Amino acid sequence: MGRKVTLATCSLNQWALDFEGNLTRILKSIEIAKQRGAKYRLGPELEICGYGCADHFYESDTLLHCFQVLKSLLESPLTQDIICDVGMPVMHHNVRYNCRVIFLNKKILLIRPKMLLANYGNNREFRWFSPWSRPRHVEEYFLPRMIQDVTGQTTVAFGDGVLSTKDTCIGSEICAELWNPRSPHVDMGLDGIEIFTNSSASYHELRKADHRVNLVKSATTKSGGIYLFANQKGCDGDRLYYDGCAMIAINGDIVARGAQFSLKDVEVVTATLDLEDVRSYRGERCHPHMEYEHKPYQRIKTDFSLSDCDDRYLPTHQPVEWIFHTPEEEISLGPACWLWDYLRRSGQAGFLLPLSGGVDSSSTACIVYSMCVQICRAVKDGNSQVLEDVQRVVSDSSYRPEDPRELCGRLFTTCYMASENSSEDTRNRAKDLAAQIGSNHLNINIDMAVKGMLGIFSMVTGKWPQFRANGGSARENLALQNVQARIRMILAYLFAQLYLWAQGKPGGLLVLGSANVDESLTGYFTKYDCSSADINPIGGVSKMDLKCFLQYCVKRFHLAALISILDAPPTAELEPLTDGKIVQTDEADMGMTYSELSVIGRLRKISKCGPYSMFCKLIHSWKETFSPSQVATKVKHFFRMYSINRHKMTTVTPSYHAENYSPDDNRFDLRPFLYNTQWRWQFRCTINEVSSSTEQCDFIRLYYTSFNIETLHKYCTHTHTHTHIYIYIYIYI
Repeated sequence: MGRKVTLATCSLNQWALDFEGNLTRILKSIEIAKQRGAKYRLGPELEICGYGCADHFYESDTLLHCFQVLKSLLESPLTQDIICDVGMPVMHHNVRYNCRVIFLNKKILLIRPKMLLANYGNNREFRWFSPWSRPRHVEEYFLPRMIQDVTGQTTVAFGDGVLSTKDTCIGSEICAELWNPRSPHVDMGLDGIEIFTNSSASYHELRKADHRVNLVKSATTKSGGIYLFANQKGCDGDRLYYDGCAMIAINGDIVARGAQFSLKDVEVVTATLDLEDVRSYRGERCHPHMEYEHKPYQRIKTDFSLSDCDDRYLPTHQPVEWIFHTPEEEISLGPACWLWDYLRRSGQAGFLLPLSGGVDSSSTACIVYSMCVQICRAVKDGNSQVLEDVQRVVSDSSYRPEDPRELCGRLFTTCYMASENSSEDTRNRAKDLAAQIGSNHLNINIDMAVKGMLGIFSMVTGKWPQFRANGGSARENLALQNVQARIRMILAYLFAQLYLWAQGKPGGLLVLGSANVDESLTGYFTKYDCSSADINPIGGVSKMDLKCFLQYCVKRFHLAALISILDAPPTAELEPLTDGKIVQTDEADMGMTYSELSVIGRLRKISKCGPYSMFCKLIHSWKETFSPSQVATKVKHFFRMYSINRHKMTTVTPSYHAENYSPDDNRFDLRPFLYNTQWRWQFRCTINEVSSSTEQCDFIRLYYTSFNIETLHKYCTHTHTHTHIYIYIYIYI
């Protein structure tokens, strides 16, 4: 009796609108799945066109090219004798749907549209697609003529149906449907479906992977079953990095898993499982005849078996333990993979980074070094695609990277841009780190350019601005800092474009930025300074996480130069030194610490707090450190800084999305950029709460010192203290 099935899921590094490349990777995954004996292959969401097509989904060309790729898949010998489940947009009755197309031996079995769309965080699926709003309903879909010519079918089933083979039943979920409180797998399980599939385009965020794994395990813990999870991988053209983690689970246990971060373009995960294990599990725990009251799913019958008749000696996969990466490992691996995808697909020859010797730019440098480590490891492991890509990037067809430091010297240029306000300490820290990672390091002095810019201004106005330390006004002081910062940006792009040319080498360099998420949140950077770059691998990471990451790099990569960088106070070094020492620090300039900013940032974005509700939360969480009036001062200061500087987010460098409180203005955190920065109504509510809390403190102090009822009554009447406080103290006594 056949009952053991071999199933395949995968993670593919698809690229938006790269139809040729996407087709190649899909076919490769099918080929690998068949080689491993799989009879069912599941791919990521919208894998034919790529998930990140955005407004290209509106174009009829996108739909046309998807069907052309589908036609190639149907005709390919590789897709014979295996059920293939691929993702693409489909227009039905002039409505665009995010669909799975399931086919076997040149016949389309079912087109299953997505029912619950993702419309939060970075996802905007309602902008391009409509949800299928008819549960358990299937109707006819008229195929395009090019597909009819291949399949011989005029119409196929379209809707919320399930696939019934000769030995089991398979139902589909698509990405966000797993995360929804009304996930389809619940009803499908109660209706006897034994295998659930989920095709995702789930992007990386720090500390998110365990949520995804727990959802998959929970889906089959409740009612049993087999769950296949496929995901996209890599940078498909924007700020997101899709982090793989393809997996297969049965009855609450993960039995096969793929990597979260890797440079493989195609990764296939297979498992052989016993359907009788599902049936035994459900026989004890589930009673669908008592619990299921809905209309049953329409089963699309297929004359095909996932199992073989003689499989008694075929071993099944056993549960595996999932070891999750630490946040420091995630920062080391995720942005590094994203940078590699961006570099090899951009056609450029490497990166250039203004390296200041501080935590932020050093973190960016360490991520590039981590990228070089991963490239060398991938080449050593026989990844021919990585080898081909790196040879093309360095313009040397005979090159084979073995040493990360040597590779870093070919791909990575760092430059320390000194001014009269720079210290020897930061210069040496940058130099030491560059030497340890092997980057091609430059020392550039910008004073001549700064004086030239100020000379032009002085020639026109007759004025020469001064720093505050030299008697200048706050406006002069800020302008002089901004001139230095913006000249560094101009020089960075000049060297990025022409430095390789000056060495007689082809290509240009991508400029890397290094502003962290907290500085972006408050606007603590100069618009169009070194934060203005081509891409920024740390723009979605908090300062606190970056410090932990550098501590990890000291041990992982043996970069001792980072120790002094971690010990030094963060500084922009844009104001004059005193006796050769730094007097300007970031936290003093911002008026709050980076750890406080991380808390405030999470409350603003994740907890959806305005000034008043943020104050109400912080007076409790910060009660051991700050008084209510001090909390109010910090909250008001933050919102003034945030609102004054929000316009900077409209031009901020595209950053790797890593943190769920990112202020990225592109599509994750949509806000105005012209605010009434006084926040009069909101701040008035906060001030009233401060007054109220002060009265309550005075009231309790009165009780503990010289309490009597008559004095208490007079105090409450005079101060209008809330009656419930009065009653509470009275009862307590």
